[in-house]
Amino acid sequence: MCESGINIGQLKLSVGQVDDALSMSQQWLEQLHHLADHGKKTEASAELAQATVLLGEARGKLDAAINALEGVSASDDDGVEVELV
Repeated sequence: MCESGINIGQLKLSVGQVDDALSMSQQWLEQLHHLADHGKKTEASAELAQATVLLGEARGKLDAAINALEGVSASDDDGVEVELV
């Protein structure tokens, strides 16, 4: 739970809360993107769509950070599991 002075559980929870906030912001931006698109504001619509994509990428980085805190690496995903018996 607490490694090298860091409460890993609390850190993971905080990262999860940031992810939730970004998720809500991403949904709002998608709605604004569609609103601008329907209003024929193509330049604004494109910028809002790009911001939505960037928030999606940021959320992916947060997922990777949580996996790193859990000790799971992206390179560890080879489909092989080892269990102690």
